[in-house]
Amino acid sequence: MMFLINMAAARKVETIIISLGGSVLAPAQIDVDFLHGFRQLILKFVHDGYRFAIICGGGKTAREYQNAARKVVNAVHEDLDWLGIHATRLNAHLLRTIFREAAYPRVIKNPNEKIKLKASDRVVVAAGWKPGRSTDYIATLLAKNLGARTVINITNTDHVYDKDPTKFSDARPLRQISWKGFRKLIGVTKWSPGLNTPFDPVAARVAEKMRLKVVVMGKDLRNLEGFLVGKGFRGTTIT
Repeated sequence: MMFLINMAAARKVETIIISLGGSVLAPAQIDVDFLHGFRQLILKFVHDGYRFAIICGGGKTAREYQNAARKVVNAVHEDLDWLGIHATRLNAHLLRTIFREAAYPRVIKNPNEKIKLKASDRVVVAAGWKPGRSTDYIATLLAKNLGARTVINITNTDHVYDKDPTKFSDARPLRQISWKGFRKLIGVTKWSPGLNTPFDPVAARVAEKMRLKVVVMGKDLRNLEGFLVGKGFRGTTIT
């Protein structure tokens, strides 16, 4: 696939981290239409010289297994986390499969490992690591590892809101927020299995120290393309 690397030889490759929510990949069942469009869009930017590292959440699959365990036994956090981790690995292998021609040949499970990328390895797919570490946290470590400055967090909501939009009809979408403001807004400081926030609070602390820009947006692929080309987009920028 020579067209994947022809432009990269002329300039430094820009790496973008995408944290892809499991609820986007498979809200009730696997969203094949989304995957088809996502693949086309990512490969378009790969052709233009970008590299992407994509980490998958566990989403509904993880929560179903975790809830099943809770209904049978008093499951400990470590076991619940492992159920979620394996759900992310299944989702990640699906992504690596559909990006095979441009992908690093295996799923990354430890975001700190030294990754030796060839010029043709333009899509790196990662999954859950170990208990107590969310995929958002792993996204921040991947950013450090690969020298990326931006993390795009694709979720089932199109913004960070000033209050929970599922509970409050007057919730307002935020275009921009500081890390300090974001951490105050979500009101939790620790990660727990199945926690559902726009960005994990532990990852938020790390991202703030690294001065990462995190962009939270929904699954509209035209919106993602708008951000990548530097045009207007719907979403929240956290800096």
